[in-house]
Amino acid sequence: MKTLKLLLLTLIIGFSFNANAQTADEIIENYFENTGGIDNWEKVEGIKMYAKINQNGMEIPLEITQLKGGKQMTVINFQGKEIKQGVFDGETLWGINFMTQKAEKNDKETTDNMKLEKNDFPDPFLNYKAKNYSVELLGKETIDGAETFKLKLVKEPITVDGKKEENISYYYFDTENFVPIVVHSEIRSGQFKGQVSEAKMSDYQEVDGIYFPYSLTQGIKGQGGQPINIDKIELNPKIDDSAFTFPEETETTTPAEETKK
Repeated sequence: MKTLKLLLLTLIIGFSFNANAQTADEIIENYFENTGGIDNWEKVEGIKMYAKINQNGMEIPLEITQLKGGKQMTVINFQGKEIKQGVFDGETLWGINFMTQKAEKNDKETTDNMKLEKNDFPDPFLNYKAKNYSVELLGKETIDGAETFKLKLVKEPITVDGKKEENISYYYFDTENFVPIVVHSEIRSGQFKGQVSEAKMSDYQEVDGIYFPYSLTQGIKGQGGQPINIDKIELNPKIDDSAFTFPEETETTTPAEETKK
């Protein structure tokens, strides 16, 4: 009898784990179904967002581009200048220094971590098992008054100060529409190391058959964040590869030197 009880308990526990795993997959399946369908998502080769942020009462336009294969960049239009940030051509990560207005490359560790993010396009949950990611349903949680499913997403480890560390994010899916409305992840390096980054998404709108959030807020959990309002999203934009290429320094000639020639 004792053996039978243990066997039943084992079966119940095993069924519970399988049910949770299946439920996590169902949430993801519903998410893609509600936002356009897997077939449409798999056809996405690139995304370009035209957005604005408000900085001290000043509206600053942004253009955020992400392409299949990992290429990406953010272009900030500020006081008549285009300032590129987070530019990645698949091998080199660089950006414009706001003070010197010169292009600077990021260190190897940061660049190697960026290379891992190419698997996240156009969505980290798309074919996540083929990427060797894992997803776990942690139950329900209320976020900003909305009931959500809390999913734990584990991706490939990142490197921090020469050591491999876990790469974990927590996604909160609205239980009514099955779309993510909040993402939390621990900051592993820099000024805010140890704190939790928070991204909030809302106002999902349709673009060529796929739904994207048009209102984003990014910041530190518990400290508010920077709102990003999206005006337009373009799918599969035509972007020349040269836009992502690091601008190597070229030798310049002054007018005086030209006169001596």
